Amino acid sequence: MHDFVIIPDTSCDLNAELRERFDIPDYIHGMLYYPDGHCEPSDLDWQQMTPEFYYNSMKGRNILYRTSTPLVGETTEVFEKYLAAGKDVLSISLSSGLSASYSQCVSVANDLREKYPERKIICVDSKRYSTSLALLVISACIKRSEGMSIEEVAAYIENERDYVHQMGPMDDLFFLVKTGRVNNFKAFFGSMIGLNLVADFNDKGMAEVLGKFKGKVTALNATVKYVEKTIVNPEEQIIFVAHTNREQAAQKLAEMIREKFNPKEIIIQPVGMACGATIGPGLCAVFYKGTKISEGLASERAIMDEIIAELKA
Repeated sequence: MHDFVIIPDTSCDLNAELRERFDIPDYIHGMLYYPDGHCEPSDLDWQQMTPEFYYNSMKGRNILYRTSTPLVGETTEVFEKYLAAGKDVLSISLSSGLSASYSQCVSVANDLREKYPERKIICVDSKRYSTSLALLVISACIKRSEGMSIEEVAAYIENERDYVHQMGPMDDLFFLVKTGRVNNFKAFFGSMIGLNLVADFNDKGMAEVLGKFKGKVTALNATVKYVEKTIVNPEEQIIFVAHTNREQAAQKLAEMIREKFNPKEIIIQPVGMACGATIGPGLCAVFYKGTKISEGLASERAIMDEIIAELKA
């Protein structure tokens, strides 16, 4: 086995059990700023509060949490711990479209290469977040265990990221008002009719809304139909179903995915603190590997339009 460590950041949403299972010895924390102004490191194991408390606390009209990139000193400390022990480092970071974490890792790596010229440090921009990043990180760990070199794993992830999809409903429109993504008028009337928004990643790694459905049942049915038209080799996959205080919907979606596709494994978990601060309550989504994301989501929009027409018929 090649002797290198895989280091994600706090946005990967891999808890202690999963980190141990896939041999991820460390991760880089970001900072979480609380509504009262104080800040603490954002951790993956919910030691400060429960997910239920976290997402319930966001329901107030003015309650928001903020995040910041990890401290340069922490990134340096984590990388150097393993470089000094004779290990190479593969860093897989939150999408550069959402954070400066990747650029910071690149900067730290450049500095440390001068101190450890015999060691390899490779930084990969995941173009993903939350459990889509988790999916890439565990894929990297699996490829490492199969004997791939650090360069081969990095190249694999840089290609594989363009095949990672998300799909599932978001129903808390008032949180989207607070973050400027929906206006009050649309949130009010959308909530009255039980509107659920569904989105996938575009080719730049940003989530874009593809459809709107009335009611959770219709949204979940549309989600499964979309997965059916975009997934590849589901029986070989570890699939994530993630949620932000929508555990019942997540369990239902996982059941539907299991019955329809019989994947190798389904992991259900809450979205972590780092990404949850921006996503907010109300999300239930499946993350999986499928067809390559098309430019401008042209193919994915056409697929969703077909599903919308089918469900209206």
